[in-house]
Amino acid sequence: MPRRGERRRDFRHGDPVPAPPRIGARQVITPEANGKKSVLRFDPSRFACRLLAQELADEWVEYIEMTARRTGTASIHRQGITHFCEFVDSHLLGQAPTASLGGADPNLAEVLLAWENSLPAQWPQGSTRPASLAANLRILINRRQQHPDREVADRLARVAADQHGLSWGTTKELDEYSRKDKAALVRAAWEDVVRLRKRLEAGWAMVAAGGHPAEHDWSRMPDLLWALAHQAVSPREMATNAVFPLSPELRALIPENVKVTGSSSGMRCYFLVRGLLNQLYPNGRDLHAFRVLLVAATGHTPEEVTGLSEDSVEFTEGGVRLTMTKNRARRIHRRAFSRIDKATEVERVHEYADRPRLEVSEIVQRLMDVTAPLRDLYGERPAPLFLQGTLPTSTWEFTVSRGRLRLFQGWVKAMGLELEGPADIRRLRKSTKVEKAVAFGGRIADIADDHHEETFRGHYAQGTTLRVISGRVITTAQQSWFDKAIAGPVVVDTTAEADLDQADSPALRELGLSAGQVEDLRSGALDMGMTSCRDPFDSPFSRSGDLCSIAPLRCLECRNAWILPSHLPQLLLFADHLDRLRTRLSPVHFHTLWGQTAANLAAVLADRTETDIATARRHIAESTATLHLPLAARAEFDA
Repeated sequence: MPRRGERRRDFRHGDPVPAPPRIGARQVITPEANGKKSVLRFDPSRFACRLLAQELADEWVEYIEMTARRTGTASIHRQGITHFCEFVDSHLLGQAPTASLGGADPNLAEVLLAWENSLPAQWPQGSTRPASLAANLRILINRRQQHPDREVADRLARVAADQHGLSWGTTKELDEYSRKDKAALVRAAWEDVVRLRKRLEAGWAMVAAGGHPAEHDWSRMPDLLWALAHQAVSPREMATNAVFPLSPELRALIPENVKVTGSSSGMRCYFLVRGLLNQLYPNGRDLHAFRVLLVAATGHTPEEVTGLSEDSVEFTEGGVRLTMTKNRARRIHRRAFSRIDKATEVERVHEYADRPRLEVSEIVQRLMDVTAPLRDLYGERPAPLFLQGTLPTSTWEFTVSRGRLRLFQGWVKAMGLELEGPADIRRLRKSTKVEKAVAFGGRIADIADDHHEETFRGHYAQGTTLRVISGRVITTAQQSWFDKAIAGPVVVDTTAEADLDQADSPALRELGLSAGQVEDLRSGALDMGMTSCRDPFDSPFSRSGDLCSIAPLRCLECRNAWILPSHLPQLLLFADHLDRLRTRLSPVHFHTLWGQTAANLAAVLADRTETDIATARRHIAESTATLHLPLAARAEFDA
């Protein structure tokens, strides 16, 4: 019998049956991820502030029932109520029995704030639990004050209506599996499915060759399997009549760490019967392989694939259509998965085990095949696809229940896999999201097809692979922009100027100049004053097709500019102009307006020989060269 306060279990179906609550206790029934129902209780009589605990418990029950919250959320709300009531008992002492949400004395607003301030010290630094407990308790108080027939003290109502001052903390995101680890998981899962199918086929073949052990032999494995398959003998009766020492084939069913020599014992008999049942029905460990394959093939959450039932599957000519329920997001998704290849032979499984897509219809069909006997024994319709057969030690009665799918790490270890990072099935879902993000080029609207876009940004986009890809994209974009930003004019020296007379020069073709542009450069048609321009109507500083709006003041910063030897006098005059501006403007102002131009100009002049500069200065001194600047360049305005 279960101890007081524990759940009782219906061993026919494996579903929990709530025991009657104690007097005054509140309880809620919440759904779990695997489709089961859990019963959570809260007993206000445990606390000195019983009235306050009853008020909060009533709000908790109604809130969970109305919002259909899952067990985890309901449990955290209950934890918040428990912590708060314990704090009230220790903080108010003799006043605790009179504490109420609607009473002004004692003042629960001050107690609420003091309780919230005490929470961070009870959890590790960065934990999200203190903020969650504070927020959940305020939700219940705010919900109560919205009810017309329930009172909440004015000051407490004002405090609860505001946001709490606790930090929300940080969570550690799970990283996705590498492609190597994912392929290893899929390969191991297929191998496990093949082994399971062979094991069950061999078991039922023995059933066909066996008979009632009372009429045949209690030491023959086919007869024992026949009795279990036809429910002709109970597991306890079989354990009582088992003949020891066991035959080699029966001894192989008992784990190595259980001693099988000597006289019979309850432990050896238990493992013997359980081993026999495993020859006919899949157990919880066997279901891990199907979950791995379905998560990898569909890209949906473990919760959705393990929640599949008979009515959720519709085989079509081209594949299969699945109806998957996501309880956490309260969404129902209907997805059609096409058939990759008609592969029904066991040997052909390995042909597509490592492909980016897996055949969902094949996986679902194999799952339904191995769990078909269990679905026949399950007492409800539609029966779940993920069913397991168990033998509880408390009753020794064969139980058919929903697959618990616990100890995924144990399955990984049993398959001999060495994965990088923690063995967590949720990482496989994240891997499929990463592959989808790469396939869709990062379009969140297409990637987040089964959840909110904010969920992708805050959760799935935080993996290592997408961070690396995002970093590369950002770096490429920045480099592209930087290359254009720092691209300056093309400087032509005296030797290179001779190539302008050759329209078919390879050097000019490499620079992207057409024959017409070369002719215009040579004739001066593209002369902008201090430089020549490749195309004044294709300026990076103006809209395409418009005449450049910054010439000639910013030509030295433009990638379209060509500086010929004939431009040297203008460049020297412009350098003198900048020197005069440098003396009139503050350093910050001058650098903002002319810093890049002055740097580029200094680099151009540094490449000229002293003879070229002297010749250009002589032309300037003879007044044969003057600086051509627009009128606006003659005035400077301090902003």
